[in-house]
Amino acid sequence: MLRVLGLTLLLTLSGYAIAEPIADTHSEMSGCESCHVDSEPSADLDYENGACVECHGFLKEFADETHQKHFEILACSDCHLAHDEANPNDSCAKCH
Repeated sequence: MLRVLGLTLLLTLSGYAIAEPIADTHSEMSGCESCHVDSEPSADLDYENGACVECHGFLKEFADETHQKHFEILACSDCHLAHDEANPNDSCAKCH
């Protein structure tokens, strides 16, 4: 499991992979409730970002420097678009 997660992270950060929507993979595991209260997004996405941290940990705990540098600066949803196919590197262009 950790090898798969590491490889996925490496490919995602390298920009070589266009990721399928995060929502697709998460809903396959445990439904919309894995990220949302009553299957509906919250207005400010605080609940959803908390769900990310609950499963994946805080950004400072990630092995890669990119996530660590953004701890307490960005929320998961600032870069990861849960319901869209996206190249994660496109999120960087918003600020950099």
